[in-house]
Amino acid sequence: MSTADLHTLTGAYAAHALEADESRRFEEHLAGCPSCAAEVAEFRAALARLGSAESAAPPASLKAAVLAALPAVRQEAPALAPRAGGKRPGERRWWRFALAACLAAALTTGAVAVQQHREADRARARATALQQQQDRFADLLTAPDARTATAAATGGAGAGTVVWSHSRARAGFLATGLPDPANGRTYELWFADGDVMRPAGLMPGGNGALLLTGSPNGADGVGLTLEPAGGSEHPSGAPIMLLPLS
Repeated sequence: MSTADLHTLTGAYAAHALEADESRRFEEHLAGCPSCAAEVAEFRAALARLGSAESAAPPASLKAAVLAALPAVRQEAPALAPRAGGKRPGERRWWRFALAACLAAALTTGAVAVQQHREADRARARATALQQQQDRFADLLTAPDARTATAAATGGAGAGTVVWSHSRARAGFLATGLPDPANGRTYELWFADGDVMRPAGLMPGGNGALLLTGSPNGADGVGLTLEPAGGSEHPSGAPIMLLPLS
């Protein structure tokens, strides 16, 4: 493997995607190549942000539904003195109440189970979507020509990193520490083609990862603006950050 070939392995090495022999040879090269060492550090930082970009807390509604079901069934029956014939006072009425309580508990438990199932389905769908996005990001990062650029937001609140590959015709954006938009607002990404800005995707929160819509080929930068919810066809203000694709 030539030195030129080794220069293309920075992303794959950072993602632990090299074979043992390739990794050993690249590490020997890395010890004497400051530019590759800098790229590996950038890729590792991007991977770390990608890994922590998404999280989901258990829904409060699920806990509330479980707690609401607890009082529906009496834990112990009241002690009643037996009467002649072995029957207790109010025994027939007690069994009617017990049956009603059991039916109510069964209905409540069934509703909780349905809700739990729906929440589990939604959680699985979110996890699948996140895994697919992470897989596509990993593919992007391991492209031989993958590059990154990082910039701070205007005012210094948060930062963003763009990762792109012309051979993959794909780009991704990772945001860290940006303030969450106010209600009715969202962040929007743009490819800057000279003076023309074309929409590249929406990011509703200040932390996260997004695979951009469209190809970075032909663009000279990626911009981030704050737009009305649902996005805009054209930027409504100056970019919060502008990252060069060079």
